[in-house]
Amino acid sequence: MKRYFYLIQLQFLGFRFHGWQRQENLKTLQGHVEKTLKFILGKNKVKILGAGRTDARVSATNFPMELFIYEEIKDLKQFLINFNMNLPNDIKAISIKEVDGKFNVINDSKVKEYLYFFSFGSKNHPFAAPILTCFYQDLDLELMQKGAQLFQGKHWFKHFCTKPTGFANYNREILVSEIVENNIYSANFFPEKTYMYRIKSKGFLRNQVRLIMGTLFRLGQGQISIDFIKKSLVEHNIDKPLPFVAPASGLILHDVTYKDT
Repeated sequence: MKRYFYLIQLQFLGFRFHGWQRQENLKTLQGHVEKTLKFILGKNKVKILGAGRTDARVSATNFPMELFIYEEIKDLKQFLINFNMNLPNDIKAISIKEVDGKFNVINDSKVKEYLYFFSFGSKNHPFAAPILTCFYQDLDLELMQKGAQLFQGKHWFKHFCTKPTGFANYNREILVSEIVENNIYSANFFPEKTYMYRIKSKGFLRNQVRLIMGTLFRLGQGQISIDFIKKSLVEHNIDKPLPFVAPASGLILHDVTYKDT
C-alpha cells in the first residue's frame, strides 16, 4: 500500500504533560495527538514521529511532527481545522504539508533553538509558573552572561548530559549561547524584567540545555566560578559541574529548521 508523509508543526504548553513520548499510564503529548488523529481520520493505522522527546513540562512554539498514513489527505486546510477543533486547548497545529518519503523529522533537522525564560529577586505571580522559572535570591546577571558565552563553539559536553554512555558523541558545537532580556513573551502578571537564555545547535544531548542553564544559575549565585565552567568543557577533566538540572517549566523549544522542506 502506498504511504503518505506529512510534516505538521505543533505548538504546545507542556506544563501538564509528561513530555512528548508516549508512556503507559501517563499523560503525554504524543498520546493526545495520536488519539486525536485516529478520531478525525477514522483510522487505527496512524503513526507519528516527533522531532524530539522533550522533558515533562517543557513547551514548544514550533515542534515538528511527521505523520505517516495510507490514505492521502485531500484538503490540508480543512484537515488543519478539524485537527485543531479536536485537540485540547494547550496543543495547536499551525501548519501541515506533504513531504517526500525520504524526509526524516529527526535526522534532517539543521538547527534547533531553545529558549529558557527566568526572573530573579522576588517570587512571581503563580500564573507565570508554566513558562517562567523564578529564583527568589538575586543573581549576578552580568557574570551569567559572560558564562553563557563560554558554551558557544565546539566543546566536550559529557558533564552536561544525564546518564552519559560510552557510545554518545560528546563533542558538540553550540552556534549561539547568550542571555538577553526577554522581548518575546509578556503578561501583566510577569515581573517588570524577565530574561531568556538562547541556545542553538544541530542537536543536543539528554538534558544538556537544562544542565547548562543550571550551571549558569549556580554561577550567578556565586557557587562556582568562570574558570570552573572552562574546565568542565575540557575532555577528560575530572571536575564536574554541580549536578543541578534547571526546572523544566522555563524551557521552550522555539524553532527547528530543515534543509529541504
